[in-house]
Amino acid sequence: MTYRAPVEDILLALNYGAALNEAIRAGHYRDYDADTASAVIEEAGKFASEVLAPLNRVGDEHGATLKDNKVTTSPGWRDAYKGWAEAGWNSLTGAEEFGGQGLPIVLHAACSEIWSAANMAFGLCPLLTAGAIEAISVHGADDLKQTYLAKLISGEWTGTMQLTEPQAGSDVGALRTRAEKQPDGSYRLSGTKIFITYGDHDMTGNIVHLVLARLPGAPEGTKGISLFVVPKFLVNADGSLGARNDIYASGLEHKLGIHGSPTCTMTMGDKGGAVGYLLGEENNGMACMFTMMNQARLGVGLEGVGIAERATQQALAYAHERKQGRALGHKGGEPDPIAVHPDVKRNLLTMRALTAAARTICYATAVAIDISHEAKDETAREKADARAGLLTPLAKAFSTDIANEVAALGVQVHGGAGFIEETGAAQYVRDARILTIYEGTNGIQANDLVMRKLGADKGAAVRDLLDELEQIVTRVEASNDPAFGATGAILREAIGSAARASEWLLEKIMNSSDEALAGATPYLRLLSLATGGCMLARQALDGRTDDALRDHAQRRMPLVRFLAENMVVQAPALEQSIIRGGGAIDDADMTLVD
Repeated sequence: MTYRAPVEDILLALNYGAALNEAIRAGHYRDYDADTASAVIEEAGKFASEVLAPLNRVGDEHGATLKDNKVTTSPGWRDAYKGWAEAGWNSLTGAEEFGGQGLPIVLHAACSEIWSAANMAFGLCPLLTAGAIEAISVHGADDLKQTYLAKLISGEWTGTMQLTEPQAGSDVGALRTRAEKQPDGSYRLSGTKIFITYGDHDMTGNIVHLVLARLPGAPEGTKGISLFVVPKFLVNADGSLGARNDIYASGLEHKLGIHGSPTCTMTMGDKGGAVGYLLGEENNGMACMFTMMNQARLGVGLEGVGIAERATQQALAYAHERKQGRALGHKGGEPDPIAVHPDVKRNLLTMRALTAAARTICYATAVAIDISHEAKDETAREKADARAGLLTPLAKAFSTDIANEVAALGVQVHGGAGFIEETGAAQYVRDARILTIYEGTNGIQANDLVMRKLGADKGAAVRDLLDELEQIVTRVEASNDPAFGATGAILREAIGSAARASEWLLEKIMNSSDEALAGATPYLRLLSLATGGCMLARQALDGRTDDALRDHAQRRMPLVRFLAENMVVQAPALEQSIIRGGGAIDDADMTLVD
């Protein structure tokens, strides 16, 4: 089946779940036009359905190929990218001085979900370009901005992020790529990078690589890493393309999924060294790269939402088409659609509820990023920055965890047919599997949440979030709406579990205990369920005040209740896992036994 952008779900999550409307009323979005935003999302959905979605299976079956150090993308992708860029989709949030449209990040987030749902392997390319734009915008000298930003923002050129090496994956400080300064102020880079997404392709005339490397005599570890802009083709003074740079795709990975996205081994230095230009300051590359990675981590979370939405749509359609068995009490006649059977219904509701919760968390992260940039008040910017930092690991890890869960449930709904490639359900499982690994594994995200985001301000950002969530719960309880069922009580219990777990973890962090790290993953899940559940409830409450979305918000009520009574209800158990589970991990003997 094809993909249809869930426009009403997106608008409800944006405006009410993520509280965009509140931010607009507070003056944080000065020129935001709700009608324009709605139109942009509608048009993005059309392009995704008509152009990108039909190429999803093509990319899976006929992936990118490498010959003579040149990568050719899947059939139809080059034309699709050209149409996508010419329609202005790459320039949504770009700075207006470089040809961008200057729209808020939250609108880009909604469109990113749509690209990922329609064709995740395609959407990876602009995701990396967006990160390169952000890094150069924040850290680049004026000459770098003038040379590269307009072309990147328009989509005429694309960008990559080059960190990983054979011996340096998550431990970036172990990288060996070398850079040497030249008399003209440029640098020459040599080394090998692996797992580079869209490291080479034929969709644009140039590719702007952002490469981490180490200078001679630099300090050990991450403190001695610098970041460089390394173009595929050098750029002449007049902006035209010059000589081919000494950076080539020397290998193409054969992967479990996302076959349409070329994942390259990149080699520099076979012909004297790749010409690069310092981004930021020497030995400060990690700070610059984190600017790019934070944007990418939200983007990966949105990939998770997109894959989950696509798998849900297909499973729901199949469950209504496939007839087998009879509903309880139905005697004789034709078999019923499997959607009527309680276990299938439970699977479908689980898919929809988890997708909706993850979507709202991602959009709330984007709103916080926007406010941290645009709020007039410095205190508001600082609080929003802390909120964005706190929510980013949730957006990345929770959304990608549930993408894998939802995609697997999609296969289950299809039954044996789901295990057969022809139905397409299996592709979502294969594509989703990378999401919990790249841009920092989900274990790293959980560690970041506990050790950096929770611990940095002694828990202030988490307490602020929980206070806000508690206000939502109070409103749910005050509504006395029977459609909520036990939602209010369950959400309040979840907030209590999150609060107690947070204080326990803070104490362990202060004492440098391994127990904090042992409890990090269940803590991320606990906080995500509490946050997603409350924000989903806010959608249902506040959406009913919107004439255009009132009926849709009302239809969300059973989903809110299902999420609370079937998933958020796990919060007390997760709290116990955090507090009690670490001892079992510490005491476990991991010695291999013959």
